[in-house]
Amino acid sequence: MDTLTRRKFMLASGVVGASALAAGAGAYGLRDLLDTAGDRDPRSRTLVLVTLYGGNDGLNTVIPYGDPAYRAARPELAYPDDEVLRLDDDFGLNPALAGLHQRWSGGGLAIVRGVGYPKPDRSHFRSMDIWHTAQPDRPGNTGWLGRWLDGAGGDPRLAVSFEPALPPLLAGARSAGAAVPVAERKAAKGLPAETLTAFAAPEAGESAARGRAAACFADLRSVDEMIRQVRDSAETDEADPDGEQAPATATGGARTPLDAQLDLVAQCVEAEVSTRVFSVSLGGFDTHADEKQLQAVLLGQVDRALTGFADRMSRTEAGRKVVVAVYSEFGRRVRANASDGTDHGTASDLLLLGAGVRGGWHGAPPSLTDLDDGDLKYTTDFRDVYATLLERVLDTDPGPVLADWRGRLGGLF
Repeated sequence: MDTLTRRKFMLASGVVGASALAAGAGAYGLRDLLDTAGDRDPRSRTLVLVTLYGGNDGLNTVIPYGDPAYRAARPELAYPDDEVLRLDDDFGLNPALAGLHQRWSGGGLAIVRGVGYPKPDRSHFRSMDIWHTAQPDRPGNTGWLGRWLDGAGGDPRLAVSFEPALPPLLAGARSAGAAVPVAERKAAKGLPAETLTAFAAPEAGESAARGRAAACFADLRSVDEMIRQVRDSAETDEADPDGEQAPATATGGARTPLDAQLDLVAQCVEAEVSTRVFSVSLGGFDTHADEKQLQAVLLGQVDRALTGFADRMSRTEAGRKVVVAVYSEFGRRVRANASDGTDHGTASDLLLLGAGVRGGWHGAPPSLTDLDDGDLKYTTDFRDVYATLLERVLDTDPGPVLADWRGRLGGLF
């Protein structure tokens, strides 16, 4: 589904209004964000939301290898014990998550187990609407971070998406975040490198307009080079046998690599821009068939992007105030299907990274045998996570944002 079609869908679904989309879509670029450098309290934290669109299989991400029910439910899809990256005697990570496994060993990764909501919906769009609005009973027309933005002054640059369309979660009743899509841009062919460098270089005595043009051109060159490097480095291990990256699917996800999106987040954090929330994404997790290989490729991309970003953030004071939350709209069913894949399920794990996050296990693991019509029963309401992030990361009373929700995820910070 392309950007225009997805935007029309969001309008038709009533999850986000036309005025909110217009407020954030296409109006801002990287330079607009960097212009706010230094315009924030140096003590404030930054939230980075990573959405894995399509319904990532949580049971083959955080693997309950110690439970016999795991292998009984998916004999061909289950990972052998000797391939699992062990976290303890019962659980381990997917073999593609070596970087996150190392962070777990150092106490830098928190895993929240059994995250979901009452009366789960197995539709991609409906479930994502619920996650975006934080309203399981009846998704409204504002996102939970859009409502936070309404109360934080409404400047779109406070909540930024590096995705092709503004996600509903950043749309409020009176304001919306800024959509700054990452897209490859090509300079005219035939221009030597020194000429392009000269275009981007400021000159003494030039007008303010020319100086701004040079700065913008420099930004474009920087983004182009960064995207080229990420694309080239990933060519050998993409899911497509011809080496092309799998495109975004109807279930969402940016078309640019997650590395590229997080690189721009890192630039903004290091510049200490005013943005408090960033939204990035990766699609393709709807693994109904031949799941093992495809999910491993996707999780490998997630692992490289997250660990590279976390390592970079650890080098600066502003970076050490960043909290990353990784989630998907639902998990998959416990039992594998006949196509060596899994079908839409319910509860799953949510990952959190950051210097201020208390690593380890949070929440109770769902039972693999006490099921709800073949699906996991959630043990942690996702609103507990949201409320904790609002309170501890965004320094906000969760009440007005989450309809006076009282639950919290204790011990996370």
